[in-house]
Amino acid sequence: MTSTSERTDAFEFPILIADIGGTNARFAVIDNADAIPGEPQIVRTADFATIDDAIRTAVIERLSVRPRSAVIAVAGPVNGDEIALTNCPWIVKPRAMEETVGLKDVVVLNDFEAQALAVVALGDEHVEKIGGGEALPHAGRVVLGPGTGLGVAGLIRSSGKWIPVPGEGGHMDIGPRTPRDYQIWPHIEPLDGRVSGEQILCGRGLVSTYRAVAITDGREIVHTTPAAVTRAALDKSDSVAEEALSLFVTCLGRTAGDLALVFKAQGGVYLSGGIAQKIIPALKAGNFRAAFDDKAPHSEWMAEIPVYVITDPLGALAGLAAYARAPHTFGVETEGRRWHN
Repeated sequence: MTSTSERTDAFEFPILIADIGGTNARFAVIDNADAIPGEPQIVRTADFATIDDAIRTAVIERLSVRPRSAVIAVAGPVNGDEIALTNCPWIVKPRAMEETVGLKDVVVLNDFEAQALAVVALGDEHVEKIGGGEALPHAGRVVLGPGTGLGVAGLIRSSGKWIPVPGEGGHMDIGPRTPRDYQIWPHIEPLDGRVSGEQILCGRGLVSTYRAVAITDGREIVHTTPAAVTRAALDKSDSVAEEALSLFVTCLGRTAGDLALVFKAQGGVYLSGGIAQKIIPALKAGNFRAAFDDKAPHSEWMAEIPVYVITDPLGALAGLAAYARAPHTFGVETEGRRWHN
């Protein structure tokens, strides 16, 4: 028998699911409650003036389907009827979407809520473990991902439901600890007078860290993109790039460990996004785990918390799909974030 809450929460099919990042937008459509998402459509946000243009081109025209509902995850806080993305010029206007793309029911979530939902939607084949013990099945979890920015979310279980906890943890301060850190930090580019996690733990942050190491030692700045720095570090062709990536990994471990303490994340810490997937060899080198565990007086406890890299590049869509098919099984707060047009 279908409960009242299930009928109230349910979305009308077909349902559009969308993961909108600073650089790429990923779309898929779910035809019915038993269906897996259809073929994902991935577009660059820079190629479209608005999200509505992207939906028309990537979904309605390419797939010849007109969704009735949508669950959209965006990189930025969800406030009001016009939602600006943090690292993309798009503004999502859910109330206008019935007229622009035919959507009668729209929910907008933070992109890292989607990543948190993915944690319970993905199987073991979609993650790679970076040390620690076994996850406690119903314990708190944390997801963080260096990408265009640094996204953070928690995941807790209460009353039989998984509840994603969005936030802006990527903007927490991050500071030097070692003598070498104190040499490098003055050359890391601040934002409004401070260095936050996002000034180091994202693509441009890796380049900034590389530049800071080079300036500290009076070395030539050769690389200008995250991919070039990562390549040079992993193939050991540039010692400055190697140190920059090592410091990046150490800072990621420190930040991940701090968040694990906040959420008592004995269910695991999950690293998402393309950067984490590309630097798995560096994450396994040892300094990430050492920095993660170094949280006296709780170091022994921290050493038991498993860390995983989400290796599925479309993990967020899997999380959104799980929620869209059965919203009553998740504790997602939709007040002020759901629009019935």
